[in-house]
Amino acid sequence: MTDPDKAAKDAARVRRMAFGGVYPLYVAKAERKGRTKDEVDAILRWLTGYDQAGLERRVADGTDFEAFFGEAPRPNPNADRITGVVCGVRVEEVADPVLREVRRLDKLVDELAKGRPMEKILRS
Repeated sequence: MTDPDKAAKDAARVRRMAFGGVYPLYVAKAERKGRTKDEVDAILRWLTGYDQAGLERRVADGTDFEAFFGEAPRPNPNADRITGVVCGVRVEEVADPVLREVRRLDKLVDELAKGRPMEKILRS
């Protein structure tokens, strides 16, 4: 059984995390598995609609996850096709919209690191 107060505090903590602080971890995970920063960026652009310059600004300016996803120019309408489990959590069952987007991003980067082809990762 989960403690609702702890879950709420954890959710608030994740929403306030600086996207630019976590971004290098996504890139490092991909690179450890022979994938590239460009592929991570392609995933982020697909998911959010940011162009490369906008993505780089968000990495550099301290934007938190809530603003990063909340102000995304064109959230991808196919993002709801991202399903599965990340860190023991079923992505499609996450109720909080920001946390759901974070889990979707985690899932896509996991798929990249596992060697899945980009056209399948991007639900093309």
